[in-house]
Amino acid sequence: MGLLLPVIAGSVLTLLVLVVRIWLLLSSPDRHRPARKGHVSLLVVAGSGGHTTEILRLLSSLSTSYSPVHYVLAETDKMSEDKIHSFESAKVNGTPKPLYTIHRIPRSREVRQSWSSSVLTTIQSFLYSFPLTARLKPDLVLCNGPGTCIPVCFSALLLGIFGIKKVILVYVESLCRVDSLSLSGKLLYYFADYFIVQWPLLQDKYPKSIYLGRIV
Repeated sequence: MGLLLPVIAGSVLTLLVLVVRIWLLLSSPDRHRPARKGHVSLLVVAGSGGHTTEILRLLSSLSTSYSPVHYVLAETDKMSEDKIHSFESAKVNGTPKPLYTIHRIPRSREVRQSWSSSVLTTIQSFLYSFPLTARLKPDLVLCNGPGTCIPVCFSALLLGIFGIKKVILVYVESLCRVDSLSLSGKLLYYFADYFIVQWPLLQDKYPKSIYLGRIV
């Protein structure tokens, strides 16, 4: 009986994963829609404070082939949405209207929130992030450190693990991080496909990272 229970639990978990995978594939509204040739679907995680300002500066240097752009931000973030709308509106000059959407998820950790309670809020955020990421199926996820990016990035990783879609993760450490990584950076250092830092000292400490100088 002692050996039977783990076998049953493993079988149930495997079946659950299979059912979720099939459901996601069949329920996708664009599963029969051909990809836009030459375009990269981009999911961008915005964050309060300087995170959104930095990520928008980075986006301003990207070509129009990164389209559509899906922004994800915390539901308590009241400032980032206005910045995003202003940024996207400024891109219209002489070009086709940009394709972008804005989505909100629960914040994984508030400022000064205890670490013990942040575990529960991060799980809650992940439960919102995974269905959203599975529905959008971005080609690339771009983030620069807000706590909101953790559940989003791991949701994107799960899409690849489940065989739904391989999503490229690009993490750009914030400019203010000169000699140490942020908590988000420490968590994603081993998982990001491209981990970019903006100070040479960080590249020396973290050899997997890519140093490109100041890019925001």
